[in-house]
Amino acid sequence: MNGHAALHSLLSNEQKRVDYPRLLELGRELLIAIGEDPDREGLLDTPRRWADSWREFVEYDPGSTETCFSSASTDQMVCVSGMRVFSMCEHHLMPFWCDVAIGYIACDKVLGLSKFARIAHQFAHKLQLQERIGHEIADEITRITGSPDVAVVLKGEHMCMTARGIRTPGVMTSSVMRGVFRSESEARLEFLRLIE
Repeated sequence: MNGHAALHSLLSNEQKRVDYPRLLELGRELLIAIGEDPDREGLLDTPRRWADSWREFVEYDPGSTETCFSSASTDQMVCVSGMRVFSMCEHHLMPFWCDVAIGYIACDKVLGLSKFARIAHQFAHKLQLQERIGHEIADEITRITGSPDVAVVLKGEHMCMTARGIRTPGVMTSSVMRGVFRSESEARLEFLRLIE
């Protein structure tokens, strides 16, 4: 890991610490605020489980995301699809999931296969917008591989729409197209066909 990557990893980890004792208190206060008795049998461990789930979500560590290998050939399109990540809507603090597809044109190196999922999860584990996840994934793929030609498509279902408000299921699709994926319809269509 180079110096920039190590600093990036260190800063990311420093920003992802929760105040666990305060979360425990808030879990108990939340139960009281919604008219429940936190001392009844079924709820005794709920504040701890709630605090644990937030800590697990926020302090998620994707592990190494920077493993690359020499490319056998340049100008080759690389696509990985079917990755599902879970996140939390920053507007309602409700969960959403996204199926993620990532593509890029390889330059002199290719990204290790498992790193695609690690990168996608890395940006899902915070209060988020689906559109922002796509941009952050694209930025990271470019940073690691050096390729300016990156495409990301996310298809997600948001509980803030399906479980409250309009209460209607629906899939939101968002995309980020950069480099040849934006400028050349043939490359964009090939990527979209490959991820179908």
